[in-house]
Amino acid sequence: MAAVKSDIEIARAAKKKPIQEVGARLGIPAEHLLPYGHDKAKVSAEFIRSLKGRPDGKLILVTAINPTPAGEGKTTTTVGLGDGLNRIGKRAAVCIREASLGPNFGMKGGAAGGGMAQVVPMEDMNLHFTGDFHAITTAHNLLSALIDNHVYWGNELGIDIRRVTWRRVMDMNDRALREIIVSLGGVANGFPREAGFDITVASEVMAILCLSTDLKDLQKRLGDIIVAYRRDKSPVYARDLKADGAMAVLLKDAMQPNLVQTLENNPAFVHGGPFANIAHGCNSVMATTTALKLADYVVTEAGFGADLGAEKFFDIKCRKAGLKPAAAVIVATVRALKMNGGVKKEDLGAENVAAVKKGCANLGRHIENVKQFGVPAVVAINHFATDTEAEIEAVKAYVAEQGTEAILCRHWALGSAGTEELAHKVVELAESGSAQFSPLYPDELPLFEKINTVVKRVYRGLEAIADKSVRDQLHQWEQAGYGNLPVCMAKTQYSFSTDPNLRGAPVDHVVPVREVRLAAGAGFVVAICGEIMTMPGLPKQPSSEKIFLNEQGQVEGLF
Repeated sequence: MAAVKSDIEIARAAKKKPIQEVGARLGIPAEHLLPYGHDKAKVSAEFIRSLKGRPDGKLILVTAINPTPAGEGKTTTTVGLGDGLNRIGKRAAVCIREASLGPNFGMKGGAAGGGMAQVVPMEDMNLHFTGDFHAITTAHNLLSALIDNHVYWGNELGIDIRRVTWRRVMDMNDRALREIIVSLGGVANGFPREAGFDITVASEVMAILCLSTDLKDLQKRLGDIIVAYRRDKSPVYARDLKADGAMAVLLKDAMQPNLVQTLENNPAFVHGGPFANIAHGCNSVMATTTALKLADYVVTEAGFGADLGAEKFFDIKCRKAGLKPAAAVIVATVRALKMNGGVKKEDLGAENVAAVKKGCANLGRHIENVKQFGVPAVVAINHFATDTEAEIEAVKAYVAEQGTEAILCRHWALGSAGTEELAHKVVELAESGSAQFSPLYPDELPLFEKINTVVKRVYRGLEAIADKSVRDQLHQWEQAGYGNLPVCMAKTQYSFSTDPNLRGAPVDHVVPVREVRLAAGAGFVVAICGEIMTMPGLPKQPSSEKIFLNEQGQVEGLF
């Protein structure tokens, strides 16, 4: 039996086409592709502006059950479905996020799909790519530097250094930088104060880049960032520091979506990368809206399970960008369902139909939640070689009881040939006109009630709880005119609750909100729940230990 090739071996053997040929499939002229080598390019802002007035294609969301160490394959399914739609004769494009270096060298791994359903060049995508994340990191930290510089040179704006809310960022997991003291070393270095680092994908600048519609909108949003408060608690904005112009300059190229290709040479837009457990978890509005003007079907994904990624996709991205998804795909694996049913990772290879049935409660919850938004859904069972017929049939039977269909998908092994049935079903749902999309809550609902709505209707919790200081802060923001913003829940991705070990479909749990942050430029309020961290740490044995260059100068160990 031939050895199974790794993702990186498959990607390395890909027969890529020049990026100009890939762009031509969507009608993008070569002169409007700004190449980064032969196999990736940015789409020019001028060309994107020229698309105004064109009708939109159908938007398809790929989401999933709660992630487990067993793997779900959401990006793999997104890519596989995009290839499948092209295989059945549809003009389709994929829209996914860029990979953060933190997870690549930490534990999660890359974000380019897997097996025969990948986006290439895989190594580039999972490393520095076109430099977008570096631009975001630099723009964010320029603002950080300008704050301390302003205080050093007299503090004309009257910033209360005890109330500086703008932290620094880097695109790496480093728990030692979560809480720090800056400006030590004497008078020449400024005024010492507490500060800290978040990971770049949690930066408000990342969220702003992903939600902006053009450079003008980008600069306005950057200027709206609240960086600190004065002693009278009045806000200080980035525009008060005259930072918005320079930050926009640093982000000018990063704003342009990146075009690459799948292993089957179909177009894929890869742009932006906010995490879904601490940010809003979707690729950029620019990439999605551009793709919708160029393709009949656009397949995009939202991070982690539907309780986080899909909820934010619907309540933040679609609400703000005026998007109307036509259908949703919920990805599940037999292995992950068994883990949700109480099976340990080392025991997943053995057939256990009872555990599959028990774990299906998690899947059922996600099906209900997606339908709450008025979007028809289908379940994609991402096939693993260890799955048995009885286990697969148990999932199909359960999903049928929920009034939905589950389709077995073999895209990891077969590419688009393994998603033909799913592609036909997605077309059927999208063309049926049954989607009646609506966000979960209205803009005018008070902020804490928005949090409670998500907790009760999506997490099935009893209620959200918060100290008086948190509730008072939300009320102050409402008084200042920010009450109409949506909420962005920062919560563990592993459970509907704030306890990562509580799998399945728990009910009546309490969700503690320990901190709230106003992202005035991005246009949402972040509610930090439980023990979630905005700067992750590395595991005991980080993935970086296995990443190296071989004798041919090729990357090994990246996945």
